[in-house]
Amino acid sequence: MTYKKRVFGAVIVKAVNSNYNADFSGQPRTLPDGKVYATDKALKYAIKNYLKDVYKGENVFYFKRLNKDFNPLSLNHAYTRMFPEHEKLDAKEKDTKMIVAKDLLSCIDIRLFGATFAKKATGGNIAISIHGPVQINHGTNIWHENNIFSEQITSPFNSDPDSKNEMTTIGRQSKLQEGHYLHHFSVNPKNLEEVVKLAGTDAQNLTDEDINKLKEALCKGATYYDSASKAGTENEFLIWVQLTEKSKIVLPNFTQLVEMKMEKQDGKVVLNFSKLTETLSKHENEIEKIEIFVNKSSMILENEPEQTNIYEL
Repeated sequence: MTYKKRVFGAVIVKAVNSNYNADFSGQPRTLPDGKVYATDKALKYAIKNYLKDVYKGENVFYFKRLNKDFNPLSLNHAYTRMFPEHEKLDAKEKDTKMIVAKDLLSCIDIRLFGATFAKKATGGNIAISIHGPVQINHGTNIWHENNIFSEQITSPFNSDPDSKNEMTTIGRQSKLQEGHYLHHFSVNPKNLEEVVKLAGTDAQNLTDEDINKLKEALCKGATYYDSASKAGTENEFLIWVQLTEKSKIVLPNFTQLVEMKMEKQDGKVVLNFSKLTETLSKHENEIEKIEIFVNKSSMILENEPEQTNIYEL
């Protein structure tokens, strides 16, 4: 069934002695004031990786693939590999853009996050822009400390096989001692309406099943993606505020409404919802449901909105 309701929410990703989102120097990303942050791409990657691995029947288009020489595929080659029946397209033919749009909408990551797609074809280029229903903001560390540390590591190999250097290669890795990255997000299914209409009646639209998979990936994706630098990075919290279908309200960014206390309680961080609860109480008649998914072993909730359904991650 086509999903038609708007959503506002927030995700918290916990990182302890970990590097959730490194810059190109390998350091956790920081703002000019020293606060640690993560891009929206970090959370999107975790979501797409989860969907790709857990739901094998779903097409995930914007994900790195390698050729036989272990080099990344180009956009054209990625499209051809996923849709081999449309390897040869003519940009001058009337229905070509409709075919490409329909192909793109068959991919769950594009139905969720949209796409900017440009493909070379006979007779010219094909360019399609899809405004994704799911928009995710950069995540900032809401814990009061931003302690980054670096440590030297060694490789078992000499970097120069022809040298007489008796030392193995020395490297360095950087991690954040503790961080709780808060990402605001929104879902607006209307963003897809125009392109779905142009792609034809049998084009895939955003569905209830897509949203259920998105919610699952928002709860599990960061924990699922495990690597040397991301060990210690886990999903900690999700709030999902779903509006009624006829609602026209626009809620403010949740990053300004959710606060983490400076002191822990029984070794757990404390999340205070006073500001968010006050804001949501003004729109009770336009909110269909509020759901919170939380890791109760690391977080305590205070002053959460009434009528909230709370589940443990």
